[in-house]
Amino acid sequence: MEQISRALVLLATVLCVAVLVTPGVAHDQPKPPLTFPIDLEKCWSSLFNVNGCVLQLFESVFSGKFGNVGIACCKAFSTIDANCWPHMFPLNPFFPPLIKDNCVHIFPNLQKH
Repeated sequence: MEQISRALVLLATVLCVAVLVTPGVAHDQPKPPLTFPIDLEKCWSSLFNVNGCVLQLFESVFSGKFGNVGIACCKAFSTIDANCWPHMFPLNPFFPPLIKDNCVHIFPNLQKH
């Protein structure tokens, strides 16, 4: 239970930072003419639907070790639209490609998207 509480506090902190950082950057850069808003709830939903997946991913982000990410989490991660990545991981843009490559390496039958 304590691990879930820590994960929720960590997730809430990261999401707050993402919300605060993203709008500040957006004001400094012109927006493309035909942009559609990203639904962050939809982006995160596939990860939240896999028990422990978000915790596995955040442990990987902070430890740099990807071995604890299971196949169900890798599958969920591989289904997320690439347009979501900059909004989900604004402070670490290199994380999504690293985790996808690691998932394909550990689970070769997992398709790359």
